[in-house]
Parts: sequence; C-alpha cells; structure tokens
Amino acid sequence: MQTKVINFNDKFSLFNQHWSPRVIAEMNDYQFKLVKVEGEFVWHEHADTDEVFIVMEGTLQIAFRDQNITLQAGEMFVIPKGVEHKPMAKEECKIMIIEPRGIVNTGEVDSDRTALNDQWI
Repeated sequence: MQTKVINFNDKFSLFNQHWSPRVIAEMNDYQFKLVKVEGEFVWHEHADTDEVFIVMEGTLQIAFRDQNITLQAGEMFVIPKGVEHKPMAKEECKIMIIEPRGIVNTGEVDSDRTALNDQWI
C-alpha cells in the first residue's frame, strides 16, 4: 500500500499552463487530474464516458446547448456521456477532473486546446 499524501496546493504549484490536465492519482481505471483554466474551452463531448468537474478554487461556468451552469469552489458536477459542453472561466479557476484513463480533453474535436494525455505531476 502506498502511503504518500497528495497535497492539491503543492501539485497546482508545479504547473502554470491553462487547459492542460495533470494526473495526480489513479484509482482502478480512473484518473484524478488537476487543471488550471481561464478563458473559453471548445465545444466537445465524450461519447463513452461521464466526466466529473470539481471546483477547487474560483468559478467555473459550463455551457450546454440549452442552458449554462456555474460552479463555485467546493462544488462539483457530473456531465453525462454524450452531452456536448464547453467549460469557461473569466478568471483563473483550479479544478479537478475525474475520468477514465486515456480520455482526450477535447473529445473527438481537434483543437489547439487538445492536451497531451497521461501527463503526471
């Protein structure tokens, strides 16, 4: 059994790039990823998996084709598989995403926001 405690603030201090998820842990086939976001992302979906957004610091907005939601620090939202969405933040926001290993952050959309996968810190 590994007994290393993961400190979110320490991990967030290790990178500055926005929209570039960093893996901090795995559980079964799921990865826990920290992401700094600012500005608008791209419209995308994940056809085969749900996606969890947990706001650690700041405010995250998620646009859907028929509505928008706003998440504050300490709140989370599960986006069902196949639902098109576009995250955005007016100011830097720190979030955790939980999703299966191998999921591309932009789904099937090829974008300059498409990040390398499996980037550990």
